[in-house]
Amino acid sequence: MATLTQPVGPFALGTFSAEDARPFPGLLARGRVLDLSRALAWAPSEVRAVVERWEEVLPVLHVLAAEEALDWRPLEGLRVRAPLEPRQIFQSGANYRQHVIDLEVAHRSPDDPRTPEEARAEIAAVMDRRAAEDLPYVFIGLPTTIAGPYDDVVLPAWAEQPDWELELAAVIAKPAYRVCVEEALEYVAGYTIANDLTDRATVFRRDMKAIGTDWLRCKNAPGFTPLGPWLVPAASIADPGDLRVTLRLNGDTMQDESTKDMLFGIARLVSYISQTSRLLPGDLVLTGSPAGNGIHWGRLLQGGDVMEGSITGLGVQCTRCVEETA
Repeated sequence: MATLTQPVGPFALGTFSAEDARPFPGLLARGRVLDLSRALAWAPSEVRAVVERWEEVLPVLHVLAAEEALDWRPLEGLRVRAPLEPRQIFQSGANYRQHVIDLEVAHRSPDDPRTPEEARAEIAAVMDRRAAEDLPYVFIGLPTTIAGPYDDVVLPAWAEQPDWELELAAVIAKPAYRVCVEEALEYVAGYTIANDLTDRATVFRRDMKAIGTDWLRCKNAPGFTPLGPWLVPAASIADPGDLRVTLRLNGDTMQDESTKDMLFGIARLVSYISQTSRLLPGDLVLTGSPAGNGIHWGRLLQGGDVMEGSITGLGVQCTRCVEETA
């Protein structure tokens, strides 16, 4: 497991376990962990239960984080699991300007008469119009894809082109339905890191081209969304629209972009989703992935690869790819 990196701010939340013991919701502060199932009177069994009472419990967490005379445990020696189990996962597609341009150029038809430079210029103009005039593109994923930030990622035997997609994920604090953009961030408890893996070969249905994308097949294999390591409160992140998203593959930097490149910011995404669906406490809103995916580099994931993903202030996750065995 990679060296555990402390998040920004006075504290963060996570899910921990000692060896094979029962996981517990923990408060991380100054390299130590407090078991919230024991420290809080109502004994929450998981982090999502803490998030469900976010406005009530947040001041209490600040007090606990500053208290020395508690049963703190050293972080080292504890297993760090995915910070929480969401009920719903909302995933944003084509939300980074440069990423979309790269994908569009990579997937051009062989008989496209445009040069790569001409194609880039035209697609860039479309992206700028889309950011100003159109709506986000959002689809839904399964909670069974969630894995821990240091767990192995099993690449299914059927996945011909497994790819990485490191993303900023917003964690919802309270039920949100038909909220406006101006108030949307009030519904965000905090942020974490997600690697929203995708099999590029199955994104598009070859047998039913008129239907288009197949998000179930290409994104929802078990463990295809390593999450965490921490849930960092929103108040600790000065500007979620200006964070560095970096993914290294076997030590080589593949993605390194600011969230400034997002076409639709977090407030617009949360508001847009809430116009149709009721967001619930602990739900994840994945904000899309920046440029630098494997399909861009011509280098897809394979057994033995190690992915290290970091976002400013949110820590580092490190996962190893293994081939599926019969």
